[in-house]
Amino acid sequence: MSIESGSFFESVPAGGDAYILSHIIHDWSEDQCLTILGNCRKAMKPTSRLLIVEMVLPPGNAMHPGKLLDMIMLAVPGGTERTEAEYGALLAKAGFKLTRVVPTASPVSVVEATPA
Repeated sequence: MSIESGSFFESVPAGGDAYILSHIIHDWSEDQCLTILGNCRKAMKPTSRLLIVEMVLPPGNAMHPGKLLDMIMLAVPGGTERTEAEYGALLAKAGFKLTRVVPTASPVSVVEATPA
């Protein structure tokens, strides 16, 4: 195991078994997210997994703390919270296949994707 510093807008270390982005994707515009995800995709092996830890919004008008956070993310850094379908579309644009969304006991879920 190693820890490396750097900017995910430039590159990420290659050959990892898993790449974890915790509370990262919701901070950035779609173009910036595609840069981050694209750099992860370039670095990954065919068997690697991408794990995104974020709030995944339920569809419709169901109450969820992520909906308030979505308003804040839109107003302050310019990011957004996403539904499962929106994650699937974003990941597909970056060369991934969404394999599952795993809820946790907290408001966040783990979005798992593999190279497409």
